[in-house]
Amino acid sequence: MNAATPPPTQTSDAPRGALDRYFRITERGSSLGREIRGGLATFFAMAYIVVLNPLIIGTAEDVNGETLGIPEVAAMTALVGALSCVLMGVVSRYPFAIAAGMGLNAIIAYGIAPLMPWTDVFLLVIVEGIVLLILVVTGFRTAVFAAVPPGLKVGIAVGVGLFLTFIGLSNAGFITGAEDTPVQLGSDGSLNGWPIVIFVLGLLVGIALYMRQIKGALLIAIGAATVAAIAVETLIGDGAGGLGWSLGESPTLPTSLGEFVAAPDFSLIGLFADGGLNIVERWSDVGVATVVMLIFTLLLADFFDTMGTMVGVAHQGGLADEDGNIEGTREVLVADSAGTILGGLGSASVATLYAESAAGVGEGARTGIAPIVTGAMFMLATLFTPLVELIPFEAATPVLVIVGFMMMTQVVNVDFADPAIGMGSFMAIIMMPFTYSIANGIGFGLLTYTFISLVLGRGRQVHPLMWLVSLIFLIHFAEAPIYALIG
Repeated sequence: MNAATPPPTQTSDAPRGALDRYFRITERGSSLGREIRGGLATFFAMAYIVVLNPLIIGTAEDVNGETLGIPEVAAMTALVGALSCVLMGVVSRYPFAIAAGMGLNAIIAYGIAPLMPWTDVFLLVIVEGIVLLILVVTGFRTAVFAAVPPGLKVGIAVGVGLFLTFIGLSNAGFITGAEDTPVQLGSDGSLNGWPIVIFVLGLLVGIALYMRQIKGALLIAIGAATVAAIAVETLIGDGAGGLGWSLGESPTLPTSLGEFVAAPDFSLIGLFADGGLNIVERWSDVGVATVVMLIFTLLLADFFDTMGTMVGVAHQGGLADEDGNIEGTREVLVADSAGTILGGLGSASVATLYAESAAGVGEGARTGIAPIVTGAMFMLATLFTPLVELIPFEAATPVLVIVGFMMMTQVVNVDFADPAIGMGSFMAIIMMPFTYSIANGIGFGLLTYTFISLVLGRGRQVHPLMWLVSLIFLIHFAEAPIYALIG
């Protein structure tokens, strides 16, 4: 977020208690009040994930045409967010909130689920999380993080923002595919229909509130657009989706308390185990090579998405050095990896660090108490998951465009005067939306950086791990011809 960040007030006073000592509240110039306000601000900035993740994961069909269900995914999204945030706060002691990741859930819903049953999808997520944790424990993930130039780290984060913007515009029907062009405005080259009006209304409300630095701006925008959608459907629609809502279901006026509050449905916990313990047999239809590449794709996206977010939020809070590194990186990455495993266990997608943590940092949060507060709010949100059924895509997806803007603002930190950094960042930024893949954008960005460095005679300045990762990406992109040669 762009909220002004108050400078930390350093003090020489000794910590006054165990809580202060453990979370280093006084040392980082914060206070318990600031941490609580920061945790609340972060929650209201990112609570939209309880709405959006179910609309993506809960409605996507797996290879058998099965869906998970919006209420069920909403409940698990909130629960996994609660547990992951508390874990992050306790383990890392930094103000980083964590929940089901936008972009990563798109990879799962649109790239992996069409290839296998949901039970196998979340088993794959758990395996990916375990691999991430191993990479952290062995020091490899931390080493790669340090090896990536700061400018490229920022470029990756900006690319993710542009990718989210594209998803938001597409899911709302604001842009669609066409016969003569890859994309077009609306469904026929122009904007038409009440659902588009609702999308534009939500976008304008969200922008206005965000620019006024109103806490919870994105959640308020979703609520306002949903109320408007219900009003339009009630007064103008025919009650059967006749207005052309993206999900096909019409937003209707709640008629009972059960449509607001209900006991959360946690039935998706442990869904991954329903397919049995024989992993080889479960993945036999897809093929071991394909499974490895799918895990690799998730791994790369999760790996570098977390890096970009951690750098951006840490910089805003004055918690990073000039190279974008922070003390205790390993603890942050351990909690992040554990969050991914929790996401698989709970069937809620990959959990990752949220750029909206900057909202809490803007309120003065500097320690792990803030995400613990955010986690408590997510736990409370599990009781209100029936509300997500009332929210159409057109009311929820405007926030993706705004989140895209938030992440795009970091582009000023990319040194475009440096050819390798500039072109590498540029390729990462454009290839994410153009290939509809975060991992592809990261790969092209790193490959471009190492190639230009080599052309300019700066190959020795590139960290050896960068060459290794670039080689891995090169093999990934050449998968089809490699298979053809082997075959």
